[in-house]
Amino acid sequence: MAELFAAEPHAPLAEALRPTSLDEVIGQSHLIGPGRPLRLAFESGKPHSMILWGPPGVGKTTLARLTASAFGYAFIALSAVFSGVKEIRAAMEQAEHNLAQGRKTILFVDEIHRFNKSQQDGLLPFVESGLVTFIGATTENPSFEVNSALLSRAQVYVLQSLSDDELAQLVRRAQSTVLTELRLEPSALDTLVGHADGDARRLLNLLEQTSTAAKAAGVGTVDGPFLERALTLNARRFDKGGDNFYDQISALHKSVRGSSPDAALYWFSRMLDGGADARYLSRRIVRMAWEDIGLADPRAMQIANDAATTFERLGSPEGDLALAQAVLYLAVAPKSNAGYMAYNQARAFVKKDKSRAVPVHLRNAPTSLMKDLGHGSAYRYAHDEPEAYAAGERYLPDGMAEPHWYRPVPRGLESRIADKLEHLRQLDEAARKA
Repeated sequence: MAELFAAEPHAPLAEALRPTSLDEVIGQSHLIGPGRPLRLAFESGKPHSMILWGPPGVGKTTLARLTASAFGYAFIALSAVFSGVKEIRAAMEQAEHNLAQGRKTILFVDEIHRFNKSQQDGLLPFVESGLVTFIGATTENPSFEVNSALLSRAQVYVLQSLSDDELAQLVRRAQSTVLTELRLEPSALDTLVGHADGDARRLLNLLEQTSTAAKAAGVGTVDGPFLERALTLNARRFDKGGDNFYDQISALHKSVRGSSPDAALYWFSRMLDGGADARYLSRRIVRMAWEDIGLADPRAMQIANDAATTFERLGSPEGDLALAQAVLYLAVAPKSNAGYMAYNQARAFVKKDKSRAVPVHLRNAPTSLMKDLGHGSAYRYAHDEPEAYAAGERYLPDGMAEPHWYRPVPRGLESRIADKLEHLRQLDEAARKA
């Protein structure tokens, strides 16, 4: 029993396969390939502060450790989730001790976006003085999550998800070095790579679970069906509040605007599969109808609203179909942002313009005094005029030129609206000449 508790813990596969040199890193060739920025930084002989931005499991921590190793620096790692001012102070004291011993320090802060402003500001003096070379890792856009002062002192490198070929290469490395007894059929390899979703750490964890399950079941060669039975597989990688979320809703909106029904349906399905709130999606779909289709097809707004109502009544998954069909309708509908642009221009004008008086003939006159003051006098009741239009009448404040904010597009119903507005303009010109 004593020997059991004294045994060394088994290192996870991800740790056992962690690269010891830049040449062993799989992926990120755009950064570490020949002549690429990080490769050149390593070859320069002088490290610099940097922020590594990318999704989970793409090598941010590995690159930070390799930087320290390549330059012979001490490596201090902090997690912004678990660290605070106390831990930062202790790290700086250790860095000072390292410097006294003739060794410089790299301070690695994982999930730097989790530090608040004061904590990030607390790092600045030590980075500026050169006591530490700072490396931060984040899955969130540093433009929004990292203080500008700290951001200006660090080079940002964008890391990418690993490709399927790169993940397969990682599997082969694991089989040749650690999991030498694991045999995988091509279908099993494809399943593991697919469910890793570009995340090397997730792939290695799945691979380790597969090896354990295969040994327990006495399976010599693992196939796809065995994986489906033995493991809980989930390919979703979706941050409901981060860049991935906003990138995908952006892709959905732009696919609708670009009249690509298949792409719109793809991104809609991706977001649902990733756990996005369908009520949020329904609100965005209604917004798309008003912003990008508008009066070119007023049915789009009704269909979007009806789909949202249907979802509220049926819930998921039944109500998802209504939202999906609304997305398809919006994608194929004629597009116009004329109403959206007109509204924005009017709001911008009013915000900076003076408070113009309502013309007397347009004013309300509920009392005799107001009538005596001329409120509402000379007002022409449109329904009593030819074509129910008071040709030549003005409805803007006195002295304000016609702004022409609303400019219908030559598509859908708005092409007919444009024709009508042109006809009314001609009636106005004729009335003013009379």
